[in-house]
Amino acid sequence: MISRILALSALVLSLSVGATAQAQDGETPATTVDEIVVTARRTDAPIWEVTRGGSTLILVGAIEGVPRDMVWRTEALEAAAERSQRILFPQQGRASFADLGRMIWRMRTIAFLPDKTTTADHVPADWLARLETVKGEDEAWRRTNLLFVADSLLREQAGLRSNSVSGAGVARDVVRRAARKAKVPIRSIGVVRGDEMVEMLITAPPAAHLPCLQASIRAAEAARAEAWRRRQVVEVMASPLEQALAQCWPWGDPTLSVQLRGQWIAALTHALEQPGVTLAFVPLRVLAETDGVLDQIEVARLEVSGPPWKSGQTLEADPAEAAAP
Repeated sequence: MISRILALSALVLSLSVGATAQAQDGETPATTVDEIVVTARRTDAPIWEVTRGGSTLILVGAIEGVPRDMVWRTEALEAAAERSQRILFPQQGRASFADLGRMIWRMRTIAFLPDKTTTADHVPADWLARLETVKGEDEAWRRTNLLFVADSLLREQAGLRSNSVSGAGVARDVVRRAARKAKVPIRSIGVVRGDEMVEMLITAPPAAHLPCLQASIRAAEAARAEAWRRRQVVEVMASPLEQALAQCWPWGDPTLSVQLRGQWIAALTHALEQPGVTLAFVPLRVLAETDGVLDQIEVARLEVSGPPWKSGQTLEADPAEAAAP
């Protein structure tokens, strides 16, 4: 339980999809857009290019939980980051010591089910049977908040890894290091207030976390990192783990998810109005979900190339393949 408290504290201080923005003076000189795009496409990750007039937007579809021992090509993404004029990172959580103190003070309310109830009081019998199968005979989880039970399933059974620490195979850190080296400015697209996040956690009823738990149970029975490495976006989006993360807080929260997605839409729209190249490290679900960023780009009839993100699409010719030796 201590580990859950620490993990939740870290989440409030900085969203699991968030990053620290770097403020740097000036921007790197403009370079050839085609070269950057071709270079970026050589990496083992889904990347799209959108153009409008003199603006180019490179969208890197980011996922959580990439295994640190997974071998993939990071050099191309690093080179593309170094040659961009600006880089957009996900939202930052902004919490005060008072927010953290309130969360710790109310941790028993957050960590346990209300009124001495158990999972049997909140989880349908068929789902409870599946949960008991993946969790085993340990009784500790039966009084635990469903959100925490779901988190343990994702991390202990479904293989979700934290990607907040620098290491090989962590795409966001590759971009951050390359940007720091080349003095390319990184900007977080927005802020989520810590007091709002804590309030949501305290007041949410167990039923609010049931879809997250059900999706996490399915995720504990499968995984999807290899499909991401192969740029199989449709398969990634259909995987149980990705669906679980989309149902879980913060992305499953009806208020917070609208804020997170809205900030990305605003930031990417603004980027397409800027000259030169912008590389954006966007959660894949924001890009490839139904009515997501890529669907909206398609509706707007902007030029876009990259791997298919929905069933029935045909993979367009990839300039990276033609340029590769």
